[in-house]
Amino acid sequence: MPQQKIYLVGAGIEGWEGFGKQALEVIEGAQVLIGHKRLLDIFPEFKGEKRLLDDLSITLEYLKTTDKRAVVLGSGDPNFFGIARFLLRNLPKDRVEIYPNVTSVQYAFARIKEPWDDATFVSVHGRGIKPALDRIIASEKIAILTDSVNTPAVLARELIARGAEGYEAWVCEDLGLASEKFTKTDVKGLAELTCSPLNILILIKTWEPNLQNYPMIGIRDDEFATAKKLITKEEVRAITLGKLQLQDDLVMWDIGAGSGSVSIEAANLMPNGRIFALEKNPQYLVFLKENLKKFAARNVMVVEAFAPEGLEELPDADRVFIGGSGGMLEEIIDAVDKRLKPDGFIVINAVTLDTLTKSVEFLEDHGYTVEVTCVNISKTRNLTEYKMFAAHNPVYVIAAWKGEE
Repeated sequence: MPQQKIYLVGAGIEGWEGFGKQALEVIEGAQVLIGHKRLLDIFPEFKGEKRLLDDLSITLEYLKTTDKRAVVLGSGDPNFFGIARFLLRNLPKDRVEIYPNVTSVQYAFARIKEPWDDATFVSVHGRGIKPALDRIIASEKIAILTDSVNTPAVLARELIARGAEGYEAWVCEDLGLASEKFTKTDVKGLAELTCSPLNILILIKTWEPNLQNYPMIGIRDDEFATAKKLITKEEVRAITLGKLQLQDDLVMWDIGAGSGSVSIEAANLMPNGRIFALEKNPQYLVFLKENLKKFAARNVMVVEAFAPEGLEELPDADRVFIGGSGGMLEEIIDAVDKRLKPDGFIVINAVTLDTLTKSVEFLEDHGYTVEVTCVNISKTRNLTEYKMFAAHNPVYVIAAWKGEE
């Protein structure tokens, strides 16, 4: 005998009058109504059984075994950061019927009179801010579902620390309640704001640094805050980026990021990609963060770790650049090999024959095809009467990939 359907019905911002006719008919015909107390309270005259939606595992087990006609109440559209994901993952989809309603996000955008079809949506509710921060910073317009711990003020302080302050901010509190409130401010004002835990934060980008004077690739070395020998020189950088064969929407690890010059130019070439810049040296981190702020590298995330530590927390890589290994080259290559996607590339810059030899040996031992390019750069320097060439130390650009040449 086929099991009863499970009806998942979204509640709008208003009370019972916010439900459509079809949704109300489904609820009226239910034997069991499941939901949080505030949703169950919308139907004080419901004749059947009411069950609180507290423990998802208990609710799931009940739904798997009951032969009663059950309706689960969710907020807005249950498919939008709601309970639908959990139920659809754990129950046969043909048992579930969904009746969506207007989401709180739709309502919030309507109230502030801002189109939302071009917005990004993230939730930090019970998830933490750090995993979502890069996506937030990379967005032009974004709605964020917060909670009592990951508040708008906490998020604002994270944005300020990353130099991402150019947003108009709307805090939309207690939607649909008598205490409903909309506050417009900027990121600095947001950092000082205390608000209801029931809120949605909307950020709309209003300003970015003027980067028109800088090229996408080939930024001059003296434009970067750096210490001597801490930067991949601009000519070598251009060749390195070419060997990485960057494409938009990739994940790249920059190990031993130093001043961040490779990460920054990779970010220019991959505006929808994600770059993770690993650096541990406190002095280098100061330069790295200063440069990321100057060049508005929104899709570069700093990871304060000494590789191979810190790699296990990152998403699998499409491209890996190793600019510095701190004497841990074999361990880093071993860790990268386990996490590099099948069509990925590794590029290593070596300035000594010892590093060159070890890199090629370790990569070939891991089954990579290796190509080495020796880059010899000489640049003119002005003397009193003549222009002379000054030679830089050669750099070995080592490119590696799995498969045949």
